[in-house]
Amino acid sequence: MVAAATILAIILVWSAISGPLDRRGITSALFFTAAGLMVGTLAPGMLDISLESAVVERVAEIALALLLFSDAARLDLHSLRHELGWPSRLLLIGLPLTMLAGVGVGALVFPGVALASVFLLATMLASTDAALGQKVVADTSVPARVRQALDVESGLNDGLAVPFFIVALGVANAELETGLTWAVAGNMATQIGWGLTAGLAAGILGGLLLRAANRRTWISSEWRQIMPLGIALLAYTVALMLGGSGFIAAFVGGIAFGSVSGAPGSTVTLFTEETGGFLAAATWIGFGALALTVAVPFITWQVLLYAALSLTLVRMVPVAVAFAGRGVKRPTVAFVGWFGPRGLASLVFALLAFERGVPEGEVVLTTVVVTVALSVVLHGLTSVPLVAAYHRWYAAHTAGHPAAAEAASATLPRRRRQFPGAGPT
Repeated sequence: MVAAATILAIILVWSAISGPLDRRGITSALFFTAAGLMVGTLAPGMLDISLESAVVERVAEIALALLLFSDAARLDLHSLRHELGWPSRLLLIGLPLTMLAGVGVGALVFPGVALASVFLLATMLASTDAALGQKVVADTSVPARVRQALDVESGLNDGLAVPFFIVALGVANAELETGLTWAVAGNMATQIGWGLTAGLAAGILGGLLLRAANRRTWISSEWRQIMPLGIALLAYTVALMLGGSGFIAAFVGGIAFGSVSGAPGSTVTLFTEETGGFLAAATWIGFGALALTVAVPFITWQVLLYAALSLTLVRMVPVAVAFAGRGVKRPTVAFVGWFGPRGLASLVFALLAFERGVPEGEVVLTTVVVTVALSVVLHGLTSVPLVAAYHRWYAAHTAGHPAAAEAASATLPRRRRQFPGAGPT
């Protein structure tokens, strides 16, 4: 109870001062991680939690599941098919190339680590979290097309990365079990298949139910917000009951719900998103208090090198390839390439890998922790100055080139709020 009270107190402090901190580029993830680290170091008894705790893992998992659902539910599939140029290239070209680049760099930096574990590491660090650089997607001085690309990419690549992570985790675990067996392959197929089934069933049925209730004015405004939360949790729990992936179920369920419910996704899933954000706050506090101190003894120069390359080369080169031939200028490629922070999804994947056990787990998990920690600090603190610098370049560039690729309109506004009440959205 002491740990729970401490976490709630930290969240209340952030709630009270989030506005001015947000304007200075201090994100909620940075604040919560720093607070967790400070309390965990100076008064460890106040945050007496363990990586082995089922509560810690479940809170982080549900946070990610709710955010996956709300992000997917707010996606306009009709507009997606017709207007999603840059985000689709980042997702369909950039994401797979990021995983491949992560494997290549990992094989060079960690020559003694099994390739299966390197593949797992690459999948855990492939998805991005726009909340770690919230100012970039919230500041209107950044061109709408750039903000849209980063925001839609971040909202969807978590869900798209889950099947790759499941396969990578299964292959890595097979290394511990003397090889990839039919049982291991069947387990991976079961997780993906039942995850898809549970997500589609919960999302479609829940969406149709909400649509009917809205049409007949049977549902109050309060329960209209609560219902998507229940649908997200239903998809997640049913998938787990059947042996499927709760994350795939939440992501697919969100897409299905948004497609059939007929409700504006950005408003009807707001409570679901805020609940996920609240649980994510607790996860970041636990990360600062626990994961960082646990990882310190295992940090090596190879871990630091891979973390640095993961945030730069491994991210930026695939972005450049994805934008090739689209008229995107180098400052924009560099800006989009840099603002691909690693966040909540990577932490949850690391918790799952820790629970299951993987070869060279100390190296793999320490690398994830260090990469996320660097991302929290660097992307948070660089957002304000780099947004200002990029705006100056953009203003000068479009003054002479009004038809520049960066100046094209964007009509898919989707922003995940970094935490309830944390500045403009």
